[in-house]
Parts: sequence; structure tokens; C-alpha cells
Amino acid sequence: MTSASVLIVLIVAIVIGGITGLVLGDAINIYILGLVSGFLGVIAAATARNYVLVRLAGVGPDDSCIPAVVVSFSIVASIAGSLAAEDIGETVFQLPPAMLGAFAGLVSSVLMVMLMVTYHMNPDKPRNRLT
Repeated sequence: MTSASVLIVLIVAIVIGGITGLVLGDAINIYILGLVSGFLGVIAAATARNYVLVRLAGVGPDDSCIPAVVVSFSIVASIAGSLAAEDIGETVFQLPPAMLGAFAGLVSSVLMVMLMVTYHMNPDKPRNRLT
């Protein structure tokens, strides 16, 4: 189920980041747009992943009661991914706001997936395996 988990996180984060970039567009600063898109993408992706895999399918680790350390790491991943995506998207690709939001969601979600996989690599704990 690791591949399904990764796909859900990436797809949802890209879509939510793109929608955020499309809605906010030129109304706010490009740095704030990247941060908001990445953060909303990561939050929506983690929520969708937990809902689909744990609640509907009944497989995968239950992340409903995650420790504060993981929450702080996800915030750092969101900020780092969003600012990196904004910098790359603005200087290298010259992306429009909707694509910049999608790119910020993608980079933030990739960092979040690496955090998720690292956190769940302790197979000794029950229901703490990505199967």
C-alpha cells in the first residue's frame, strides 16, 4: 500500500495547490502564494490519504493521533518545499500562478512523503507499517 499512499498524497497535493494558485492568482505576493499552496496541499493530502487508506480501505497506518514532532516536521516540509518551488518556478520556469501553486504542492508533498515513509519505517510497532 506504499505506492497507493504516495500516489494519493502527490495527486491531492498537486490538485489542491493548483486550485489555490488559480483562486488566489495575482491577488497576493508570489511568496505567500507558494506558502499557502504548499501548506494547503500538504494538509489536504494527509487528510485524504488517512481517510481513503485507513477509513475506507482499512489498510495502512492510522495517522489520526500523530505526535507533535511529526506535525512540526510537516510544517517545515511545507515551508521548505513551497519556498523551493517558488524560487525554481519563478527563476527557471517562469510559471503562471496556477502552475506555481501546483508545483509548490508537488514539492511540499514529496518532502511530506519522505517524512511519512521515514516515520513509518519502524516495523516493530503494531499498525506502523506501510504495506
